[in-house]
Amino acid sequence: MAINSADYAFMAQALRLAERGRYTTMPNPRVGCVLVKDEKVVGEGWHVRAGEGHAEVNALAAAGVSARGATAYVTLEPCSHTGKTSPCSHALVAAGVSRVVYAMEDPNPLVAGRGIEYLQEHGIQVDGPLLEEDARALNPGFIKRMERKLPFVRCKMGMSLDGRTAMASGESQWVTGKKARGDVQRLRARSCAIISGIDSVLIDNSSLTVRAHELDLPDAEAAAAKQPLRVILDSNIRLNRNAKILAQETPILIVHNGRAESEKLMGWPAHVEFLALPANSSIDGGGRVDLNALLRELAKRQCNEVLVETGATLAASFLRRGLVDELIIYMAPKLLGSSARALFDLPLATMSSALPLKISDIRAVGTDWRITATPDTEY
Repeated sequence: MAINSADYAFMAQALRLAERGRYTTMPNPRVGCVLVKDEKVVGEGWHVRAGEGHAEVNALAAAGVSARGATAYVTLEPCSHTGKTSPCSHALVAAGVSRVVYAMEDPNPLVAGRGIEYLQEHGIQVDGPLLEEDARALNPGFIKRMERKLPFVRCKMGMSLDGRTAMASGESQWVTGKKARGDVQRLRARSCAIISGIDSVLIDNSSLTVRAHELDLPDAEAAAAKQPLRVILDSNIRLNRNAKILAQETPILIVHNGRAESEKLMGWPAHVEFLALPANSSIDGGGRVDLNALLRELAKRQCNEVLVETGATLAASFLRRGLVDELIIYMAPKLLGSSARALFDLPLATMSSALPLKISDIRAVGTDWRITATPDTEY
């Protein structure tokens, strides 16, 4: 059966449903499903959170007996393996669905085409991919983790119009306005982990938590319910035991290079975990933690999207190693002057050594501007 205009419309509806799981599905992918019979929607659903019903199961429950003979529009290939829930491909067959249109194949090696094969073996017409680029944009972290065993790394920075982040003294609150800070809260909420350096934590005395009242979302409490893992790079264990970041008892991972004195690792609250990773002497040296090893470890912990929210030195280290997938820069309409601190600690001497970027989006956020960019690897 050929793809038609109605298929595009119903798949777009399924993608909008999947979007509703933006802040709650991790570590699972965001998935939506629409069931259509006689050109009418008879059921719809989306995956809300891990361990609960998948999008197809929720849509089938909404449709009931009307699912028999219907077409299912699914933003991700129906799963074919048993995890915390039963296989969705089996549920679609059992419900008597006659056709399945999918947006993209599942990058999970446990599925990877097997769901499509199962449906076809049981006489269901399968069409797709459809609106694949939009579907992939929904789940950049899940896809990268499945395909490359790494999380999607998003680096957030705030700066003045003249590219400065703080005064020479380190004073930085607040460069950007309230709307921009609320936008950052939503970036945190969609992330599985937030990475920061010890210097930033000490200077800002930040909590790095998601605060429901700042999200400006209709389901703010649900979005803030699962707090991201807070990751602090602190090789010498300089974190103050009275620091604000310790006040909320959600997991904190303090990463060091294995050279810290043993007594510094003792007597911390139960929600604090220490992880020793090898030091990387290349590029910027200094015995700093190997960032590649850190990201591989976070992927093993099922982190899909990671937010780097730190200062100029650590942010530059991620950039120089080619570990940043997306830059989010908030630009405030103010000037901090030539003695203020630069956005990135990048001592580049020639134009040929400049790091090229592709700007994909610029938009106003309150009184500030948000610039979304990606490293230009084709430059």
